Amino acid sequence: MSNLFDDRSVAVLERQIDEWLAGFAATNPAIVAIDRGEADELRWYVRMRGDDKEFITVWLTLGQRTLRYEAYVMPAPEENAELLYENLLRRNERLVGIHFAIGIEDAVFLRGDLPLAALCEDELDRVIGSLYAATEQCFQGLLRIGFASRFA
Repeated sequence: MSNLFDDRSVAVLERQIDEWLAGFAATNPAIVAIDRGEADELRWYVRMRGDDKEFITVWLTLGQRTLRYEAYVMPAPEENAELLYENLLRRNERLVGIHFAIGIEDAVFLRGDLPLAALCEDELDRVIGSLYAATEQCFQGLLRIGFASRFA
């Protein structure tokens, strides 16, 4: 297996991501914070104010070959789990570059990976925008399925 992106190449991408995110924050009022992970991590947190969901946080993790991205959508459903998971699978069919997944504690996430060869400012903007839009579009409906008795 080849070393497509050596440490120097990844360091260049790290600086570019820092710059791109700073530019997004300067021009997009929905972005309320951008933070970095621990000193030894190549990880960013982009926190945005939503309409249906109060806050949406996108995690970006830079690896040697891919940029992994994810957003927390909601906790595990308290009821109607089968209906909720069917709904998520049907939504996956329409999504591009992201997919619903069950994560820790059975919480619902949106996730995806981007090859580093395709990483550019426009693509990073598309990824963050896609996670934001998909979360906003589905959040209320998913809550009403997974926590139906609270809305009765």
